[in-house]
Amino acid sequence: MNFIISSIIFIKSKNLILALKIYSILGDEFCLLDVAIIGAGPAGLTAALYAARAGFSAVVFERNIYGGQVASTNEVENYPAVERISGAEFSMNIYNQVIKQGVKILLEEVKDVDLSGNVKKLITDLGEYEAKTIIIATGVKRRKLGCKGEEKFSGRGVSYCATCDGAFFKDKDVAVVGGGNTALEDALFLANICKSVTLLVRKDRVRGEKFLLESVKSRNNIKLRYNTIVNEIGGVGETVSFIKIVDKNLEKEKKIEVSAVFIAIGLEPDNSIFSDAIKLDDSGYVLADESCKTNVAGVFVAGDTRQKNLRQIVTAMSDGAIAANNVTQYLNSQM
Repeated sequence: MNFIISSIIFIKSKNLILALKIYSILGDEFCLLDVAIIGAGPAGLTAALYAARAGFSAVVFERNIYGGQVASTNEVENYPAVERISGAEFSMNIYNQVIKQGVKILLEEVKDVDLSGNVKKLITDLGEYEAKTIIIATGVKRRKLGCKGEEKFSGRGVSYCATCDGAFFKDKDVAVVGGGNTALEDALFLANICKSVTLLVRKDRVRGEKFLLESVKSRNNIKLRYNTIVNEIGGVGETVSFIKIVDKNLEKEKKIEVSAVFIAIGLEPDNSIFSDAIKLDDSGYVLADESCKTNVAGVFVAGDTRQKNLRQIVTAMSDGAIAANNVTQYLNSQM
């Protein structure tokens, strides 16, 4: 590992015990890091693996759970050489592989960054860190519907993760909103648990893969409704009990009784903390080509948060390897 002991980090911790706890986790890495990786999804963990194997100190910062979106995916069936595996097991496998290389994963949310100098600074909810390079691997988050009642009932019947929350609504009537692969997969997953699933698609067709659509159509307890907009999510007391929908062709509102609404209408990046220094496109994705280099020297990007045409586990992990390789070249050039 390449450590620079002379560059001690000042940790603005809440108390001395917390500072000592961080030191006990990082050990000798309680100094200037070779690479700080923001995000512990497939891209971030792959980058950490490659950086560590190249002999550099790597620390991964994650605000939620390692594995990213795949951790809450019911099954992964399109990763080469792995015919079928649960998302949770897939995530655990990557995590264990990375940990064995000596990589540290800190469950801290990066709140702000300073990318102006040769030494990059990260401010988390627990402290401050410094690194020679940064890999942005923050992934994407579920897009919100924006209708009345969505915020009010979030976590009380409004969910963005069917595999996380579906079991709470066993033998209940639920709705899924969306027309892509995620919405189709969510509907299939919930059909095994819930009494009925109403899949609400805004357009006159779905965008998802044909085999998923055929599977949905084959289920007796899944009902497809096209050209449908959700106007309101409502309930009695603190939980969801109905939604109000509008058929765009008939322009008539209808009330449907459901116990939960699972929203799967797409994804969006969360790169606001980088916007002062890093160039983003109009949708907020980091502008970078296949080299994964950003417009700031020493700052790289990997995975779904980068502007790209295809967002899959395999492309995210490819980005992670490329970003780490370019980090290696960058660090070697600085020696």
